[in-house]
Amino acid sequence: MSDFVSGFWNMYVMVIVLLSVLGCGVFLWTQSSALHKPGETTGHVWDEDLAEFSNPLPSWWRWLFYITVVFALFYIAMYPGFGNFGGQFGWTSKNQYEKEMADADTKFGPVFKKYQSQDVMAVAANSEAKEMGQRLFLTYCAQCHGSDAKGAKGFPNLTDKDWLFGGAPDQIKESIIKGRDAMMPAKGVKPDLNGDQIKDLANYVRSLSGLPGDSIRAQRGMEVFGAACAACHGAEGKGTVGLAPNLTDKTWLYSSSEEAIIETITKGRVNRMPAFGEFLGDAKIHLLTAYVYGLGGGEAAAPAAAAAAPEAAAPAAAPAEEKK
Repeated sequence: MSDFVSGFWNMYVMVIVLLSVLGCGVFLWTQSSALHKPGETTGHVWDEDLAEFSNPLPSWWRWLFYITVVFALFYIAMYPGFGNFGGQFGWTSKNQYEKEMADADTKFGPVFKKYQSQDVMAVAANSEAKEMGQRLFLTYCAQCHGSDAKGAKGFPNLTDKDWLFGGAPDQIKESIIKGRDAMMPAKGVKPDLNGDQIKDLANYVRSLSGLPGDSIRAQRGMEVFGAACAACHGAEGKGTVGLAPNLTDKTWLYSSSEEAIIETITKGRVNRMPAFGEFLGDAKIHLLTAYVYGLGGGEAAAPAAAAAAPEAAAPAAAPAEEKK
């Protein structure tokens, strides 16, 4: 299918390309046929030792330029570059990509499939599979989670035991395949919470993790928490798998400072992990799942509460509210 919306632009590009190439040839010819006065200057003199002389280009240099013009004409005849004309060789970057991918699949496909039928835990313990999984992780995951998988602000640590959406093999695999969209609603807009209520709530949330704060504000924040937060985080703040993080542990995705918590409550949090299922395919997903599981934070099996979690929630690889 043509990339041009009308035939005019196709002709426009063809004319520009052809005139540009032929124009270079004509320019070279005019310079070659011009009269030169060796030893004399063109009048451009800057000082006694620096002047522009009327000398012709060396023949070998001039013919190199002619060869580039001939090569350009050959190129646009054989390859794409002349409007909609695809070239005599019929080459396209898409076809070359598909061929390279097919060749790679033929060469490496059996290696990936060898592990696809094995249990994730068994694959995670295999040294060769671990190296393959690490290469996949460094290529597709390290940009967010870090090369050591320990994450950063806003990106969860995959090596600890704190999993918002479960660290069982099936849950990790689902995260990678489908991706995750996670969101905590903003509470700092009317008619929700005012500034004092948010600060009270932040102090109470910090107290849940044993962090120091204003005890009076924390006491008032307890009442606010019950009305504004308990529906997702639970009455005790221990969270809900697949829905909201545990606020009573020491893991904080966006920092545990009072300022950061106030910002989270006021503005909310929105984050997303992209889906890799169609891009990587089942065999590579299986290896990547095993590698992430083998980093040390994986769970042997999904907890019973995970089965009751909303299907739209996001798993371990994507942040959902204040924590992982």
